[in-house]
Amino acid sequence: MFKKKEKEKKERLPFKERVQARRVRRQQILEARANSRLAQMMKPVYAWMNRFSPLLLALLAALINLVIETLSRHSLVQAFNYLTGSPLVFLYNTYLIFATLCLSYIFKRRTFTRALVSIIWLLLGIINGALLLKRVTPFNAQDLKAVSEAVAVATKYFSVMELAMVLIGLAAVSVWLLAFWRRGMQYQGKLHRVAAVIVCAVLFISIPFITRIATNKRVLSSYFGNIAFAYQDYGLPYCFMTSVFNTGINQPDGYSREAMEKIDPDQSLNTSRIDGKEDELPNIIVIQWESFFDTDEVSWLHPSTDPMPHFHQWEKEFTAGYFKAPSIGAGTANTEFEVLTGLNMRSFGPGEYPFKTILKEMTCESAATALDAVGYTSFAFHNNGGNFYSRADVYNDIGFDYYISKEFMNILQYTENGWAKDLVLPQYMFQAMDSTEGTDFLFTVTVQGHGDYSEEKVLDNPVVTLPDLEDEALRNKWEYYMNQMYETDMVLGEMLAELEQRDEPTIVFMYGDHLPTMGLTEEDMASRYLYNTNYVMWDNMGLSKKDMNLAAYQVMSEIMERAGIHSGTVFNYHQTRRKTKNYLKDLELLQYDILYGEQYVYGGKTVPFKEGHLQMGLEDVRVDSLRRQSGDTFSIYGEGFNQNSSVYINGERQKTLFLNNTRLDFSEWQPKNGDEVKVCQVGSKNRVFRESKTYVYQDGEIVEKPEDSSEDNETES
Repeated sequence: MFKKKEKEKKERLPFKERVQARRVRRQQILEARANSRLAQMMKPVYAWMNRFSPLLLALLAALINLVIETLSRHSLVQAFNYLTGSPLVFLYNTYLIFATLCLSYIFKRRTFTRALVSIIWLLLGIINGALLLKRVTPFNAQDLKAVSEAVAVATKYFSVMELAMVLIGLAAVSVWLLAFWRRGMQYQGKLHRVAAVIVCAVLFISIPFITRIATNKRVLSSYFGNIAFAYQDYGLPYCFMTSVFNTGINQPDGYSREAMEKIDPDQSLNTSRIDGKEDELPNIIVIQWESFFDTDEVSWLHPSTDPMPHFHQWEKEFTAGYFKAPSIGAGTANTEFEVLTGLNMRSFGPGEYPFKTILKEMTCESAATALDAVGYTSFAFHNNGGNFYSRADVYNDIGFDYYISKEFMNILQYTENGWAKDLVLPQYMFQAMDSTEGTDFLFTVTVQGHGDYSEEKVLDNPVVTLPDLEDEALRNKWEYYMNQMYETDMVLGEMLAELEQRDEPTIVFMYGDHLPTMGLTEEDMASRYLYNTNYVMWDNMGLSKKDMNLAAYQVMSEIMERAGIHSGTVFNYHQTRRKTKNYLKDLELLQYDILYGEQYVYGGKTVPFKEGHLQMGLEDVRVDSLRRQSGDTFSIYGEGFNQNSSVYINGERQKTLFLNNTRLDFSEWQPKNGDEVKVCQVGSKNRVFRESKTYVYQDGEIVEKPEDSSEDNETES
């Protein structure tokens, strides 16, 4: 009763007085702790720790560094080997951590600040270690820009239990930090904040200078040819920080208007021409085959059945070779970037995804715009979400006419780990080709072969088996992978057979975007190179077989060359300058000029491509009628519906049940005359990609809403 009255009395106090009372109470608690027997016993220890705190912080930084590398390498022994084998690199990374720990001298809650900074560093190590269990690309700053994509595919890589444990762990750490903040001890001595700020500033300002010296002495490297190997060689702290601050393309030495005029003295790179007649140009189909490579490259794999029989036959008959991807085991969008733009990822910051950075900010030339200049209609296809890797925005910015993502596909079959199967793609590709009179450019990104590849047996009756592989977990992974490759190979075989029957000249270029995440080493590969996948260039035009190895950024220029097309600034550059002196050096100047520079290459003329006009899907869904079922359930009847179709009433999304491609059900609607009804194709984040015509509810029926010309005119003005 007394406590209750005391509480009521406190609650009647004004707000300022309540805050002051809490501060007094807090000070009393701190004084009681400071005067406790334990505190008195620990005073000499605290005094000693404060006296030698910089040294102790340095030791803590070294310990954190060692733990981070142990987590990243999944081995304490390998972490010690890294420490002893590269002591200067280890010392440099320890210095980075030490500098951040020294921020604690600015605050009275020193112990809390040190704990917070330590936890942040350790979380980086934990996240990196967890990701490296599922992929070969380490955790880097660009992953932070792809959080939405990571959330979308998290359940395909981690079990629900694993994700739950992560959330529980994060919640526990957050609660502990909050309690530490409220109850933790504070520094009782005089706080020299100005001196602390100066020292911290000196530490952080010195980092770039130390980094430059270390780079010049080749202790560190500013370029990561292989980001996975870079993390092994130079440690997580340096590599992660490099991925944070080293983004885009740095201005190359010698960049100027004069330098660009030397690269293109007669402005010929900006021209578009064809060798033959326009009506003789072939359709161009480019297929990015998820995680594909020729498994014959690995000598110790002996499948019971050829997992890619069509590809092996095409290799013998048509132009084929190694395809050099810009990444290993991940980075699909970066391979896509090189192929579509002809630009080289080597010039960008480590781990960067231009699809998530520069191409979201500006329009850019691409294969779509280059082929548009000679009369092509361009289509992009992907049996995954339209927002994934920001493709809906990027495809718009690089000039595609249409993008058909999974939101416009009726996908009925999925792999055991939840990815759409590739057999859904050809019907939409042929539909696109049939929708135009002229020549078409189709760029298709498959997804069926995507990891993670389960160590458990998930296939009941696999066509391809590996009876000679003794390691059961490894056998299960490879059997799953090979069977996905086999199914996609079958799909492509049927598609090319139909193309053969069509009376249209066509070139089909198929390649693997990167190696699968199988832990392959250079010694496993016949080419002794982990960036190599394989490609084949099929055609029904009788082109001569001309085997060669191609980098991703050279692909479209080679296809255009074989088709007699010379269009697009970058593609013209590749066609005229490949295998010449300073080819790659001038390419770096060219791509900097186009993306980050003054665009001198356009000679003061209008940039070839200014504004996107992308349409999502090929056509609108059709709404025919609305019918009330039993109870409060309503049905929309029409055509073209799929799992991503949603009913909208007066602009609000309704909980929609997809029954088939002609019927959608929804409920919890109290209809009234004048309500507006439409069906939208909806992607992640509730993004509406395309919508049907709007219909007005009237006395149990829906009628198409007439176009309001006055509203249209008002919008246009």
